[in-house]
Amino acid sequence: MPPPLSADRPAAHPPQRGTVDALISQTRRLRGDVDAVRRGAPEDGGDPESRWQRALCDLALHQLDDLDEHLAQLRDGPPPAAAGAAGSDPAVSPSPRPGSLLSRVGSAEWNLLTDEATWSAELYQILGRAPSAPALTLDELPALVHDEDRPLLAAMVTDCLIEGRPIDGEFRILRPDTEVRTVHMMGEPVLGADGSTASMWAVLRDVSELRRCRRTVRETHDSLRDHRHHAWTGHRLAVEPQEAVLPPWHGPLRLRLPRRAPGTPDVAACRLPATTSAPSGGDWYDAFEPPDGAMLFGVGDLAGHGSAVASGVATVIGALRGMAVAGTEPGRLMGWLNQLSDAPLQPSPGTALCCRYRPGTRTLSWAQAGHPAPLLFRGGTGCVLEQPEGVALAATPHAVYGQAEETLAEGDLLLLHTGGLPPRRDGTTAVQRLLGLAPRLCAARTAEDCVRTVEEEFGTSRREESACLLVVRIMS
Repeated sequence: MPPPLSADRPAAHPPQRGTVDALISQTRRLRGDVDAVRRGAPEDGGDPESRWQRALCDLALHQLDDLDEHLAQLRDGPPPAAAGAAGSDPAVSPSPRPGSLLSRVGSAEWNLLTDEATWSAELYQILGRAPSAPALTLDELPALVHDEDRPLLAAMVTDCLIEGRPIDGEFRILRPDTEVRTVHMMGEPVLGADGSTASMWAVLRDVSELRRCRRTVRETHDSLRDHRHHAWTGHRLAVEPQEAVLPPWHGPLRLRLPRRAPGTPDVAACRLPATTSAPSGGDWYDAFEPPDGAMLFGVGDLAGHGSAVASGVATVIGALRGMAVAGTEPGRLMGWLNQLSDAPLQPSPGTALCCRYRPGTRTLSWAQAGHPAPLLFRGGTGCVLEQPEGVALAATPHAVYGQAEETLAEGDLLLLHTGGLPPRRDGTTAVQRLLGLAPRLCAARTAEDCVRTVEEEFGTSRREESACLLVVRIMS
C-alpha cells in the first residue's frame, strides 16, 4: 500500500492525461516495432546469434509491457486494493489480470507498535498465499525466503528499522507450490510523532520473468561469444599453415633483386581475407627468381576450405618453384601441374596462372589453367590479355595448355588476381572494377601503392571468399 503522507511530503499533482496517453501510444508503437523485429529474427535454434537476437527482443518486449502498464496505472490512478484503508480486506479486493504488471506488484505495511501486518491482494498472489491467510509479520516473513537469501533480507530490514535507510534489494522466495520466484523489494520507514520508526512499508515486485529474460540474454551472449571464439580459432588453424607457405602478405612483396636497368619488375602482393565466417579457401600467390635471371609470377585457387587445402597450396607452390628452376616454360609447366593435381592423394582440383618474365627483353610468357587472365595497364587505361587455351587443374588427365607472349613497356603494370574479388551491387564485375582503377594505378609510383589502391576499392566490400592479388610494375 502507498505510504502515509506527512506534512513534509505533499501529495503530488497527477500528470495531465493527454501527456500520459501520448506516452502510452508511443510505447505501444515501439512495442509493435520490436515485436516485428522479433518475428523477423531467424528461427534456426542452432544459430547462437539468432538465439541471442531473439532473447534481446524478448527482454525488450517484457520491459515495454511493464512500461505500458506503469503508464496506464499512472493515468488511471491507484487500483482499488491499493486505494483502500490499511485495514481493508484483501479477500474482497478485485483480482488483477494474471500475468499483468499489477499482478506482479504488491504492497505491504508492518506496524511495529501493534505488530500487525497488512498486505495487498497482489502480494498474496505473488507469494502464493491464500487470501484468507493472515499476513506474515516481519519475524515470520523469512520463512518464505530462500535459505541463501535470508541474511540479505535481515540486513535490509535492520537497515530500515534501525538506521532509517530505504530498502532496495532482491531475494528469492519459495512458494507453497514449490515454485521459486524472485522478488524486488523497495520501501522505507514511517516515523511516528516522536521521530522513532513506527512502521515500515514496502512495494514488492515479482521480477522472475525479467530476470529470466536477462539471464537468457546473458547466456545466449556468452554462447555467441564462445561460438565466435571457436570459429576464429578454427579459422586461424586453417589460415596459419596456408600463410606459412605464402610470401608475407601483410605488406609489400619485394624480391631481392639488385636495382638494374629499366625493365626490372617492382612486385607487391596482398591477400584479402573473407569478411564472413567462412573457412579459409585455397587461394595463393607466389613470386620467385629462378637462377637463369628470369622471374616467375603465379596465382591460383584450389578447391576446398580449411586446413585440408593448406597442404595442397604448399605442394603446388613447391612444384611450381621446382619446375621453374629447371627452366620449364609456363605452358608445359601447367601440363605437369595438371598431372600432379590429377594423381591420387595430391592437391585438389583448382585453377592456376603462371607467368615467366625476362627483364632483359621485357618478354612475358604466360599460361593458365581455368584462371582469370592477367590485366595489363598502360597509358592510363587497362585491358584483359587474350587468354591461351587451358582447362582447370584435374579436369582432364592429359590436357594441353597453350602459351601466350606479351612484350611489356617501361611503366606497364601487370595485375594478377584470384576469383574471390566481389562485384558491386549494381552488377559491375570485379574485373570491371579493377579496370576502372586504371588512371589511379597508372599514376602510382610503386607496386605497393597499386596494391593499396585495390585494397581501398575492395576493402569495405562483403567477401564470401578470400582473394589474392599480385602486382608487377615494370620500372622505367
